[in-house]
Amino acid sequence: MTGIEQRLQVLRIVVPEAPAAIGNFVPGIVHSDVLYVSGTYGTVKDADGADVIEKPGKVGGALSIEDGYRSARLMLLNHLALARQVVGSLDRLLRPIRLVGYVNAAPDFKNAPAVLNGASDLLIEIFGDDLGRHARMALYQHELARDAPIAGEIMFALRG
Repeated sequence: MTGIEQRLQVLRIVVPEAPAAIGNFVPGIVHSDVLYVSGTYGTVKDADGADVIEKPGKVGGALSIEDGYRSARLMLLNHLALARQVVGSLDRLLRPIRLVGYVNAAPDFKNAPAVLNGASDLLIEIFGDDLGRHARMALYQHELARDAPIAGEIMFALRG
């Protein structure tokens, strides 16, 4: 497989500028060849360059599974942006290890895994069927900051 940066170009996937932290923490930490990326949302930049939730709300309420899926893809792109900020190049990433997603779910919504597939499917698209597979947990939340449909965190194995 080619490097991740080249793979993204081939797929025409643009990794955005990293979102700004909304608290007192760093974008990620490298320890023992593992990159622990801080939690983030599926934000986009508005005309002023501020991070905004593209379509806020609860999945299973005002938002559909497809809306949540798109937000999960945006979240993963933000994770890649944070990873690039920490390690310099996404070519340092060997594979995703573990993805945890928190879905802002309406009462009785029970399909968080389908929402988090937005991020998982994109990881497989980028890293390939073997290296893109990862451990995962999809959780339900009754509220998320900024009324985000999804928030999450990810760990990547780094190349030696």
